Amino acid sequence: MNHTIIQMAYVVRDIRETAKDWQETFGIGPFFLLEDINITDPHYRGKPQEVDFSVAVCQTGDIHVEFIQQNCDSPSCYRDMFAAGEEGFHHVGIIAEDYEKEVARYTDMGFEIAFNGAMGPMDFCYVDTSSKMGCMVEVLENQPFINNYFSNLRKAAENWDGSNPIRSAAELF
Repeated sequence: MNHTIIQMAYVVRDIRETAKDWQETFGIGPFFLLEDINITDPHYRGKPQEVDFSVAVCQTGDIHVEFIQQNCDSPSCYRDMFAAGEEGFHHVGIIAEDYEKEVARYTDMGFEIAFNGAMGPMDFCYVDTSSKMGCMVEVLENQPFINNYFSNLRKAAENWDGSNPIRSAAELF
């Protein structure tokens, strides 16, 4: 079994400010904003629970960098690790060839599903591996939807000339 970590994600206070800081410090971009994300059938720790959050995303080489800003006080997998106003590394992300089998692999090891739902046609979940790994893992279902998204993000980064550093994510879908 070989898994490729494709994403590193951080909970932050302000996605725009953090994206700007990373652009200035590391020279990566552009960042794309997905605001007030709509998750279908959201569940937090097995119970229906909506959470209002926004993200800024960027590709740098083979790594997808994601900043998450929670916009509400709801219980969430983000608040499980960071209280309001706190920031830090939250999760790694993988794309699972067999989503159900991969999720079962984690739960069979005793890890709990912290949050799950669907974005468009793709199922995803956060598995709380923080007790062992210090972070969670986001398992993404292998779908053309997510593969196109990552492909478009990579192309934007490879062709970025420094202009228009923060953009709408609508152009990625």
